[in-house]
Amino acid sequence: MLDVRRLRLLRELAHRKTIAAVADALTYTPSAVSQQLTALEREAGVPLLERTGRSVTLTPAAVRLVEHTETILATLEQAAAELATARTELTGTLRIGAFPTAVRTILSPALVSLSRAHPHLELLVTELDPAAAPAALRAETLDIALVQEYDYVPVDPDPGLDTEPLLQETVYLATLASPESSAATSDPLAAHRDSFWIAGTPGTLCHAMTVRACRATGFTPRIRHHADDFGTVLALVAAGQGVALVPELGIHTLPPEIALTPLQTHRRTHLAYRRGTAHHPTIAAARAALQAAVGE
Repeated sequence: MLDVRRLRLLRELAHRKTIAAVADALTYTPSAVSQQLTALEREAGVPLLERTGRSVTLTPAAVRLVEHTETILATLEQAAAELATARTELTGTLRIGAFPTAVRTILSPALVSLSRAHPHLELLVTELDPAAAPAALRAETLDIALVQEYDYVPVDPDPGLDTEPLLQETVYLATLASPESSAATSDPLAAHRDSFWIAGTPGTLCHAMTVRACRATGFTPRIRHHADDFGTVLALVAAGQGVALVPELGIHTLPPEIALTPLQTHRRTHLAYRRGTAHHPTIAAARAALQAAVGE
């Protein structure tokens, strides 16, 4: 019989690529991860890992086993969800992950609603970049998260997660207000091919969106500043430090010096949770509260 905990380690190795990364995410030591994967190979009776020096890759048999593991873990999650429906009151801990602008505009009212309806449910919020949310959900450090994608930065489906649409926003070009507004041009981005730009930290979706949107217009942006908080981004624009792309939720307080030009680019936010958990009472309650917060 294959050990489910060991299968989970193999699944994480398929996503994270290194034993050290798996150990760090799941609070193991690297040697413990290696030992468990070796034990899984003995259980399977076939090689699962190809070792070259310090690196490992999955064999074709391991890749197929990971596909089965996704189904196995989802079935276990669904079984736990069905058992939880027998409870008369929501208790325990619900761990929610969200990006900064959503914490203020969407998550805060949802938390108020959840706290009032389910006072014995402990709510834990983690602010993180959406790019990190799928790994946190798989590692079970989050139960539900807000993830996003931009038109120029589509996200590949994760076989271990289910998602549902939550919100679509327009992306704006933020510049200093002037008589020669970008709104008057047929291609606002191209009008700033020689400008300095402000973008998110490399590795974030916002940074990738800025770079890809500009390249689609025919140039690579000259990024002068990196900032992940849109309030900071807008302050830098107002100070004449460059131009930036800002989604609708990021425009909380707009400095009077700034002009906004709507683009044909959108950011889409989805709710994400592990496969099989959609109807778990706590996840269902969170889904409903978050959808209602957007509706309001």
